[in-house]
Amino acid sequence: MHNKEYVKYGYDKESYTALEAITEAQKIAFSPILFQAVVCMRNKGLLAYLDQVGEKGATIAQIHDNIVLSDYATQLLLDVALSMHIVYLNEQHYILGKVGYFILHDKMTQINLDFTQDVCYQGMFHLEEALENGTPAGLKVFGDWTTIYPALSQLPEKAKQSWFAFDHFYSDGAFPAAFNHINQLNPKHIYDIGGNTGKWALYCASNNPELVITILDLPEQIALANKNIIAAGVESRVKGFPVNVLSATSLPNQADVWWMSQFLDCFSETQITNILSLIHQNMQDDAVVCIMEIFWDRQPFEAGALSLNASSLYFTCLANGNSRFYHSKVFYQCLREAGFHVEQDIDGLGLGHTLLICKKR
Repeated sequence: MHNKEYVKYGYDKESYTALEAITEAQKIAFSPILFQAVVCMRNKGLLAYLDQVGEKGATIAQIHDNIVLSDYATQLLLDVALSMHIVYLNEQHYILGKVGYFILHDKMTQINLDFTQDVCYQGMFHLEEALENGTPAGLKVFGDWTTIYPALSQLPEKAKQSWFAFDHFYSDGAFPAAFNHINQLNPKHIYDIGGNTGKWALYCASNNPELVITILDLPEQIALANKNIIAAGVESRVKGFPVNVLSATSLPNQADVWWMSQFLDCFSETQITNILSLIHQNMQDDAVVCIMEIFWDRQPFEAGALSLNASSLYFTCLANGNSRFYHSKVFYQCLREAGFHVEQDIDGLGLGHTLLICKKR
């Protein structure tokens, strides 16, 4: 019996003919090189120029006159773009195809491409070592840290910008829908565990003027959040509580809602269970735990599942060596082991997020 997501995505049978399969194999063999070529096409304005001229296209001479590259470099990138079906050629005029259009204009593609280039690319050379040792071996390209989280404020500027853009893009879009569900619980005090820069806390504060929110996170992240809290002028209702939930033996217990958004995917299955158990031990009996996560098996399109499974390799190689974007059944198991049951399971928030509303068993 196959799980339904494997059937939905076509993972339960062979998808290619032999000829198609060998073509796909070549794409994989050259994919790091082709990726860098696409980055160059974008950065040097080749794709933007073809987008500007539209369906009439442009000759090689016109393209060369409008981008700062040699004849050799321009022709080479165009030949690669043809092979990748990013552009097509009609009567000596190069025309931007749909793939090229989405590279330029689709925000998700832009975010993913920058994240891959600025955060992941160099470190991924050490993926095999990371898989063997269970440590983020690729993080060494940025510095000497055991995980990426304390290092976020110290990453090179482009890497830092791309990391936060990636993180916020996949959570912020779900905030309005998630907040509607949370607000129906009539919370008075929310603990935002792993609150990062404070985006969720500030969203809650701006949409419910009665709410008190406490961000629980590493000291380095609380320092970043405090700057945003002060800038928003909500210091009276939004506070920071520095804590490492992996090593803590107790937590404050005043909240009626404990919130975690794309936080638990930063940990291994054992660590997730331990964090949930710590919350279970410290929370009030009638409090609610709300977990917003993005599960690869809950995505409506295969592209979503592919993006999440690919992004999981970032967790392996650069973040901490032992976490990922999980299958939803993993979280259900961790919640059961920690003493929780799921009261509501809500799919389809934002870009494929799921909200789990849980209580003590």
